[in-house]
Amino acid sequence: MHISRAQLLDNLAAVRGGIERAADRAGRDPADVTIVAVAKTVPAEPVAWIVQAGIRDIGENHVRELREKSASVPDAIWHFVGTLQSHTAHHVAALATVVQSVVGGRATERLARRAAEAGRTLEALVEVDLTAERAGVPPQGVLTLVDRLVGVEGLRVVGLMTLPPIPDTPEDARPSFAFMRELRDRVHEKHPNVLALSMGMSLDYEVAVEEGATMVRIGTALFGPRT
Repeated sequence: MHISRAQLLDNLAAVRGGIERAADRAGRDPADVTIVAVAKTVPAEPVAWIVQAGIRDIGENHVRELREKSASVPDAIWHFVGTLQSHTAHHVAALATVVQSVVGGRATERLARRAAEAGRTLEALVEVDLTAERAGVPPQGVLTLVDRLVGVEGLRVVGLMTLPPIPDTPEDARPSFAFMRELRDRVHEKHPNVLALSMGMSLDYEVAVEEGATMVRIGTALFGPRT
């Protein structure tokens, strides 16, 4: 991956413009939408450029990259967005501020325990699987998991995350995003701290913003195609 600083800043301006237009269509404040720059396979230097441009929230899918880049880009707020695994959860607990892929089970338990032992409280989003084929909690199990995680030392459940079925067009993702907003609202009624809604990526983030996303996870539209 080879991207110039100028091209990266142009891409960022385009993404910010898209968010502003989508928020305007939905009657929302674009400041309520956080761009999480997903840096999978992206070298540390472009990540540092995007942080310097004001995008401090950086998403990583792999623990090895999280470890390497967090040492090189100290001013970032690190979001772990990959599959959480028991044998690497202690690294995530030490380095991430937000974990967007909480699904319960042993890995989540170890994540919480190691964070608590370090005196840290991680912001956690429950990953929702709308496809019955991916990692994540089925929609009908989300409230039960949030009930169980609320009060667990080391974690603070703040929202939900999803990766919907890969759309052919951005509009194809709208029903999934609308469903997620309704699911978040139902959970929020019982757990007022659950407000965040992480959904929408490079192809469909404008539709996600129209449907209530508070975080959009943008990789290709910022950093260019993965090599």
